[in-house]
Amino acid sequence: MSRLGSVQQKLPCLFVTRVAEGPSAKREHQPFKVLATETINQKALDADIYNAVPTEKVDGTCCYITTYKGQPYLWARLDRKPKKQAEKRFKRFLYSADNLQGFTWSVEEDFRPVPECWIPAKETEHCNGKPLPDENGHIPGWVPVEKNSKQYCWHTSVVNYEFELALILKHHTEEPGLLEISPVPLSKFSEHTLELIGTNINGNPYGLGSKKYPVHLLVPHGIFQIKNAPALNHSDILAWFDGCKEGKIEGIVWHCVDGNLVKLHRHHLGLSWPIADPHLISQPVVVNFSMVKYDYNFEPKTLFDYFSKLDGQRFNSLRDITARILC
Repeated sequence: MSRLGSVQQKLPCLFVTRVAEGPSAKREHQPFKVLATETINQKALDADIYNAVPTEKVDGTCCYITTYKGQPYLWARLDRKPKKQAEKRFKRFLYSADNLQGFTWSVEEDFRPVPECWIPAKETEHCNGKPLPDENGHIPGWVPVEKNSKQYCWHTSVVNYEFELALILKHHTEEPGLLEISPVPLSKFSEHTLELIGTNINGNPYGLGSKKYPVHLLVPHGIFQIKNAPALNHSDILAWFDGCKEGKIEGIVWHCVDGNLVKLHRHHLGLSWPIADPHLISQPVVVNFSMVKYDYNFEPKTLFDYFSKLDGQRFNSLRDITARILC
């Protein structure tokens, strides 16, 4: 499981990176690529990367579960970003020849307001009690997902606050290679992060649901461990991503013994993402609502109601489940 309240998008790369010509395969409007060299990052070595646990980096949006209004709540990622003038000043600094003296922010004046319930991510540095921006000029943080939120409607579809449940995708506990969709108490993942995946998230790389019938799921960070991971060198990892069934994933996140996380994305190796048949949808899946099927009366036309009616059924792929839900 991930570090408490950490934000995976800001993790150090396994390899030292270099800037190359050509448009970025990951970020729109970025006129350069960030590619991995063959040198392992010193931060990874300091974290004892050779004894770390490799896990699949799932492509979605980061979420967090912590207490709000006296009960466990799902929180959505919301970075506090600088105002236009401050952002222009920061970009001029980044691209200037003389930027060795550092950049000074005024959190009160330079940054856009956020809701009162907003909290900074736990690893955010502070000065005089105020959160400081990261190297990209953002202050990572979270806002609670209210039950009837229109802005975070896809988040609300995977939680039931009445029964304090989350709709979780994970491995089946008894059958290797089998995925399971089940309702899990929100409290089980208190103070941990998860990834929201589905129809309306990041271009839907896993092909879940449809525009008319969207389907979303929560995946706890670190839950999909990689059993036969490649050796920690550039050529072996590249070959694994490019030619191995298990390598058809967005990236790898290594969970180190000291709690640090280290990542590697396909685009760091010049490989494309998304791809046609990612590993996540190549695995069979079972729906398991047996523990709540007769105890809870779920609201009609919700994902919890849909999946409760599929209890015990197995499918060849997550995409097949989507088809059955829509029938």
